[in-house]
Amino acid sequence: MTLEKLQAIIEAALMVAGTPLSVSNLQNLFSEEERPATADIKQALANLEARHRESGIMLQEVASGFRLQAKAELSPWLTKLWDERMPRYSRAFLETLAIIAYRQPITRAEIEDIRGVTVSSHIIKSLLEKEWIRVVGYRDVPGKPAILGTTKNFLDHFNLTTLTALPPLTEFKNLETQEAQLQVQLSIETETDHQVSNHE
Repeated sequence: MTLEKLQAIIEAALMVAGTPLSVSNLQNLFSEEERPATADIKQALANLEARHRESGIMLQEVASGFRLQAKAELSPWLTKLWDERMPRYSRAFLETLAIIAYRQPITRAEIEDIRGVTVSSHIIKSLLEKEWIRVVGYRDVPGKPAILGTTKNFLDHFNLTTLTALPPLTEFKNLETQEAQLQVQLSIETETDHQVSNHE
C-alpha cells in the first residue's frame, strides 16, 4: 500500500470516527496482511498535520490519540451553525476543576480548604457526569472521603496528551476562554455522531 493511500484512509477514519483514534486503533482498520507499521502510521499523521496547517482543520493529538478538528480561531463563525446556546460554566465550576487538575489526588474537603468556601455537590456531580473527573480511591480517615482525580476524557477535551502538558496555573485562569473555543469541537463531534447514527 502506498503512503498516499494509507494517508487517505487515516484521514477519512479520523473524520468519521467522532472520537480520537490511537495508532493502534488505526492499525486495526487493516487486515493482518496489510497492517501498516507504526512508523508508517506516524509518517502519514505527520503528513496530514503538515497538509492541514494552512486550512481551517487541524490534526490534534490528545490523550486518547488523534482527531481532526476545527481551528479554535474560527469559533466565532462556526458556533452560528448551532441554534442551541453553548453551555457556560460558573467560576466556581472552573476553579474546582482547576484545583482537581493541579492538586490531584484530592478530596472535596481539601478543595474547600483551598477555595475557602463550600464546594457544591452539583459541581462535583456535574464533573463526574461529564467524566472529566473520577473517584480514584478513598482517604483512610474517618468518613472515608472520596479522592478525586481527572480522567482521559478531561485531557481529550482540553487538547492535552498528559497532565504534564497542563499550562502554568496562572495561564489556567483563562480556562473559561479555552472552554468557549473547545465547545466548537464538541459541537462538531456531537453533530457528527448524530449524523452517523441517523445513517446506521
